[in-house]
Amino acid sequence: MAAPRENVSLLFKLYCLTVMTLVAAAYTIALRYTRTTEKELYFSTTAVCITEVIKLLLSVGLLAKETGSLGRFKTSLSENVLGSPKELMKLSVPSLVYAVQNNMAFLALSNLDAAVYQVTYQLKIPCTALCTVLMLNRTLSKLQWISVFMLCGGVTLVQWKPAQATKVVVEQNPLLGFGAIAIAVLCSGFAGVYFEKVLKSSDTSLWVRNIQMYLSGIVVTLVGAYLSDGAEIKEKGFFYGYTYYVWFVIFLASVGGLYTSVVVKYTDNIMKGFSAAAAIVLSTIASVMLFGLQITLTFALGTLLVCVSIYLYGLPRQDTTSIQQGETASKERIIGV
Repeated sequence: MAAPRENVSLLFKLYCLTVMTLVAAAYTIALRYTRTTEKELYFSTTAVCITEVIKLLLSVGLLAKETGSLGRFKTSLSENVLGSPKELMKLSVPSLVYAVQNNMAFLALSNLDAAVYQVTYQLKIPCTALCTVLMLNRTLSKLQWISVFMLCGGVTLVQWKPAQATKVVVEQNPLLGFGAIAIAVLCSGFAGVYFEKVLKSSDTSLWVRNIQMYLSGIVVTLVGAYLSDGAEIKEKGFFYGYTYYVWFVIFLASVGGLYTSVVVKYTDNIMKGFSAAAAIVLSTIASVMLFGLQITLTFALGTLLVCVSIYLYGLPRQDTTSIQQGETASKERIIGV
């Protein structure tokens, strides 16, 4: 998976978006399979950590292929990774923010009804679009904003599950839940767009940036694993419950993560959101055939909204895949006149 450095073609962008969508759908199906068939459930926190390690190793291999020689490979690592603590700190920001996002999402789910959580958490889609406008100095047309909110509604309907009555009374704090979901939504939008800005603001290799981010990601996820499941991990072992299927899921997550960074580099975070929505639809349709899930009216309506929103967003428009430098050049021309 060697990304071209210049003049990225539309075909390459479509290829990356398609592969990311298919890999994400396959990952969701495989994850559902392991969760429903494996007798001994593995620790998801350790799986996330191992995923970061595999993504790091893959990025190192791709950087070695890109540099073409052992000497240039060592120079690139020493200059951009080992000798650049400032850059490592810069790329640790997304990892830390994503960790906060995951914890806030869990806190929100514990203090909100599932239906309310499903609806409000999808606000991360328009939040990402807003961060793109504010942080990257881009503009979206009215039609693009409509398609973004349409996608938000479509994903909500696709994932909608009717609330089931239960006799178990759970104490919830809605105010805390809404506060947590607001932080999670903001973290999701900020972290993705921040990473995109770092990728596009310099000529540093994509694989170098990945290595810098995954190093901090390993530390963050490892700490999270032992904070969440430390006692059980010590008792049962780090790789408890791992089977070939689990390793396959981890591999899909790792490959999907790499393709996600390529998509962010050569398209944008909004397109990544549309790709993720398409993956949700594909994985649900596949689950109907594989696991006997029933197609509901809300799913059909949600799928229609997702497809229409993708079409509307893809209509001829201003390029949003590169960071705009503002109106400086045009102002200078006016002054010159």
